[in-house]
This record gives sequence, structure tokens and C-alpha cells, in this order.
Amino acid sequence: MAVHKDHPPTASSSWLERITLPSGVRPDALPLLAGRALRGICDGYIAVLLPSYLLALRFDSLAVGLISSATLIGSALATILIGIAGHRYPQRRLLMLAAAMMFATGLGFAGFSTLWPLLVIAFVGTLNPGSGDVSIFLPLEHARLAESASPDTRTALFARYGLVGAFSSALGALAAAIPAWLAEQSRLSPLDAMRLMFVFYGIIGLLLWRLYARVPATQPCGSATTATTPLGPSRPIVLRLAMLFSVDAFAGGLVVNSLLSLWLMQRFGLSPAATGQFFFLAGILTTFSQLAAVPLARKIGLLNTMVFTHIPSSLCLIAAAFAPTLTLSLSLLLARSALSQMDVPTRTAYVMAVVTPPERAAAASLTAVPRSLAAALSPALAAALMACGYASTPLVACGLLKIAYDLAMLRAFRRVKPLN
Repeated sequence: MAVHKDHPPTASSSWLERITLPSGVRPDALPLLAGRALRGICDGYIAVLLPSYLLALRFDSLAVGLISSATLIGSALATILIGIAGHRYPQRRLLMLAAAMMFATGLGFAGFSTLWPLLVIAFVGTLNPGSGDVSIFLPLEHARLAESASPDTRTALFARYGLVGAFSSALGALAAAIPAWLAEQSRLSPLDAMRLMFVFYGIIGLLLWRLYARVPATQPCGSATTATTPLGPSRPIVLRLAMLFSVDAFAGGLVVNSLLSLWLMQRFGLSPAATGQFFFLAGILTTFSQLAAVPLARKIGLLNTMVFTHIPSSLCLIAAAFAPTLTLSLSLLLARSALSQMDVPTRTAYVMAVVTPPERAAAASLTAVPRSLAAALSPALAAALMACGYASTPLVACGLLKIAYDLAMLRAFRRVKPLN
């Protein structure tokens, strides 16, 4: 068994654990949930402000797509390294390294104003242009969370993880209105006010570094029987999952939040503040939907929850692309938000359940890799379509591809039973 160097419990930490963690989950999951909340706040406002910031720097919509793609390609390559060699190093050290990269990313985006430096920073950094978590943090946190919970409580823990991320992202979306408020209340230009938000992003990276430094240490692979190992007997099923997940991710990359923000701003003239309010409401709906995913999964199963909530959300997205008014379009997009993320905790729990415990970190990384690679290609394609006048085509393509993915998942895995 891996050796944990736990910090002594305190009254405050016990109180937080009681109200935050599901019953039967070890308290070492609490710093990971707190870290997810901090990152979610940053992801929420970055996704809304990124297109406005780049347009203020005199870039076009294609540049928004290129930078979004660069962030996802870099995340994919970093995730590959985690899958190949991450089991050789303590997870706490890797999490602290990722937090340091977040600090550098924030300062880099605040300090540079030309395309190529920003592309490089986006590639090597931790910026997230979408609502979901696609960063290097993801496989590391998933593996630690899986170790912190029993099979009976794992779905509930991942739902809590997703809930924290969705709610904090919703709050972060509201923060997209801060630059306009700062510009009105001070002598700052709107551009400089947006730069300060990237500086704040870097400061959150420093806070995460301190937070992850308190995560209990575990011994690296080879020193304990439960240490993580590369994929072995579970390789065939993980490869099948990875290929299907890549279709879902490619589709999702067509409407990452930064591009959906751009679409709303260009088609209906929404301001960044109004767009942030929309994403706040969408995030609240996503938060409650992830709570509902847990009892639904217990009743109909993980796979059925993934599929039968996903298909209606895709139909709403397709309909929103053809909606003639802003009110109808936003209503359909909100309905989509209430359903589209119910598969997130169930999908993660499903992956963790169909592989052996020592393979979980590798499975988390190697299912995330094709997702990141596939999602990295689609923002640039979507931005090119928008630049050519086909603004709603990415929404339709996303919905159709996601429906095809759901049907393929149901056919391929309806007879596969969880191991644990």
C-alpha cells in the first residue's frame, strides 16, 4: 500500500471534510477539490475574456481559434508525457509543477501583445479556452481522487469534483465583467484592465502551488504494490474508449466557450459582461445536473447516463444554431447546459471502474490524450468557418458528431461490466 504522509487534522479541516466530501472518502481529496475550484474560477472568466482580449490586441477570429488550438495541443502533449512517464514521479511534485506553469502562463499572456509569443505561451502553458478541464491537472487529479474513494463512493466523488468545477466556472464567468467595471472606475484602458485578469490568473497559480504542497505524498511506482503502472490487461478497452472519446472531444472543440462567446458576440452583439452572465447561468445548470447524475447512474447505470442525457443536449445545440432570436438561442443553449455535462462524472467513474487500480493514472492520461489532441484541431477549424461566414456551422457539426459518438458508445460497451 502506498505510504501517505498525512498532515495532522484540525477542527476546521474536519468541518470542511464533513460538508464537502462524500462519506467514505479520505480527507486527502479535499485539497484537490479546492484546487479545482480555484482553477474553475480562472477558466470561467478566461473563456469569456479571451476572444475580447485578442480582438482588442487587433487579432481576428482566426487568431482566437489558433490560440485555442495551441492551448489544447500543448495540453495533449503534456498529458502524453504524464501517461508515459508520470508514474515514475510523485503526483504531488507534478501537481506543483503544473501550478508553477499556470503562474508563468498568466504573466506571459499579460505581458506579450504579438501573436507568436502568445501562441508559444498557449502551447506550453495551462490556459483553458473551454468549459471542461483539459489541462495537465486533469489526469493527475483524477488518479489521486480514484485512490481516495472506494468503488461505491467513486461516482459521488467525481460528481462532487465536477460540481465544484462547474459552479466555480460559473462564478468565474461573472468575473468577465470586472475589466469593464475597472475601466469605468479608473484611468485604466479596457485592454489594461483585461491584462490584470491574466495577472490574477498567475497569482491563482501561486496559490495552487501552496495548496498542492499540502497534498499527502505517495511513493512512486515500484515502491508499493498500489503504485501506478503503465497499462497492461486493460489496454484494449482503454484504447477503444480513447478512440470514441476523441470523437466527442473533436466535436466539443468546435464550440469551446471562447468560440461560443465569439459566436454570441458576433451574431447577437452580446457584450462580454452579458456573455459572462449567460455562462454563469449555464454553469449553475451544469452544477445541478452533475449532482443529478449520481442517483441517475445508480438507477440506470453509468453508460446509460452518459448516453441518454447527451443526445438531447446535442439536439438543443443544433436547434440553437438555427434559432432566429437571441432569447430562443440562449434558452436552447441553457437547456443544453442542463444536460450536456451529466456524462462527465459518470464517464470518469466508468473509466476508473473498467481498469485495474494500478492502471488508473495511465488510463486517465491515455483516455485524455486523444481527447486533447482531437479537441485541439477543431477550434482552428471552427474559427476558419466563422471567418468565412459560416458562423453557425460549428454548432451543427458539434451536435451531429456528438450524437454519433453516443450511439457508438452504447453499441460498443453495453455489455462491458465494471471491474470494481
